[in-house]
Amino acid sequence: MKHVLLGPILRLFFQPKIIEGAENIPKDGGAILASNHLAVSDSFFLPLLLSRRMTFPAKIEYFTGPGLKGKLQKWFFSGVGQVPIDRSSASAAQGALDTGVRIVREGKLLGIYPEGTRSPDGRLYKGKVGVAWIALESGAPVIPVAMFGTDKANPIGSRMWKPHPIRVKIGKPLDFSRYEGLSGDRFVLRSITDEIMYSLMELSGQEYVDVYAAKAKEDATAKVPEQAKPIDRVPSTKAS
Repeated sequence: MKHVLLGPILRLFFQPKIIEGAENIPKDGGAILASNHLAVSDSFFLPLLLSRRMTFPAKIEYFTGPGLKGKLQKWFFSGVGQVPIDRSSASAAQGALDTGVRIVREGKLLGIYPEGTRSPDGRLYKGKVGVAWIALESGAPVIPVAMFGTDKANPIGSRMWKPHPIRVKIGKPLDFSRYEGLSGDRFVLRSITDEIMYSLMELSGQEYVDVYAAKAKEDATAKVPEQAKPIDRVPSTKAS
């Protein structure tokens, strides 16, 4: 579906291109593609440029909408290779990770955004350790991917995409087999995740922020201009 219906339109208006590292995508077998995340459109352009089908986890709301709109949305996201995940609780989040491991063990390409959500300002934010857990549980390599231009084509809050060149760099696979059997060690998971984020930083050239993107968004939403503090009234010395 993506090639027959959506692909020609995206290629015409955005001219997406892999400018580095296309040879780093394995011809077969499972692998994890860990990408920076600038816009919703990241999940459309990267699969479009690969000869192999890849799967991105997507929030379950994309698949459960009511009415005709909901059915069309479900059809669309299923067609571009996305699978629904529920992140509403700790058990649901674990289920999402288990789904990721299953996809990779089936010999497929799994796309994942270690930042967990889109960057609010174009910088690269601290990675969540789920990508490391999936890598250790599946034994698959992690391939860093840097997207460029998607935030210009699909700015935050925009309803319409704007024509803008999309470029992609694909880094060399990262092998974490030396940590086999240590998926329960949180220090190992953090070390692996930080190594992945460092590779993404080098590949993308983005400034790195050691804060979770979701926290940065919360802080930005909560931040309001300080109200002027009331000035204490000073007793007048003027004679009445």
